[in-house]
Amino acid sequence: MKCLILAAGYATRLYPLTENFPKPLLSVGEKTILDWLVDDIDTANAVDEYVVISNHKFAHHFDAWARTKAQKITVVDDGTDTNETRLGAVKDIQYAIDMLSLDDDMLVIAGDNVLDFSLTRFVSYAKEKKTSCIMRYYEADEKKLLKCGVVTIDENDKILAMTEKSPTPATHWCCPPFYYYTKADARLVQKGIDSGCGTDAPGSYIAWLCTQTPVHAMEMPGKRYDIGNLESYEKVKAEYKGITR
Repeated sequence: MKCLILAAGYATRLYPLTENFPKPLLSVGEKTILDWLVDDIDTANAVDEYVVISNHKFAHHFDAWARTKAQKITVVDDGTDTNETRLGAVKDIQYAIDMLSLDDDMLVIAGDNVLDFSLTRFVSYAKEKKTSCIMRYYEADEKKLLKCGVVTIDENDKILAMTEKSPTPATHWCCPPFYYYTKADARLVQKGIDSGCGTDAPGSYIAWLCTQTPVHAMEMPGKRYDIGNLESYEKVKAEYKGITR
């Protein structure tokens, strides 16, 4: 299995902190955000290569970080150098697939979140379901729902419908940016793009995919810390205690 880490954004809301430095390499406690993610995932012994998808501006930072790690880590530079010219998450995924000729099951994650639970539980869930999978959590705040991917599910966790940033969310099940693609479904990313799925938000591909093939949604077993601005970063640094469940 390959792990694709989405890290090609410019984190403009964290300026000046991230004006010349990538958000995923900011420190939270004794590790960088990426270290928390990769070190945890690696305990599942399921990933044989990590692929960090970066923009051109920050690729050298990720190259330097990768050289400090024991895992096999490949940095893919998508060639963009401004927020205005970014490809978008779904096109970045396809870019990495094409550049590295990837043909495998894939764990696709945003590189700028920290979790208080192990992602190995999500990997196990996906292996059990034998389908592409996402996670979901209950979001009570209706204003926050407007900015998220939202799913409707059946009694077996199968996704019946998914929308990205809908003005009228159908449920309170919100989707964080952590996904598992089966090998067969990873081959469909380009078809999804060609069919008109959104390409900026990574969940847009899943919204299309669940209309083509079964996709399941695991309830998130803990908390996700989203670092969106300077205030939230300071809060995470003060509160985060590591992976506790």
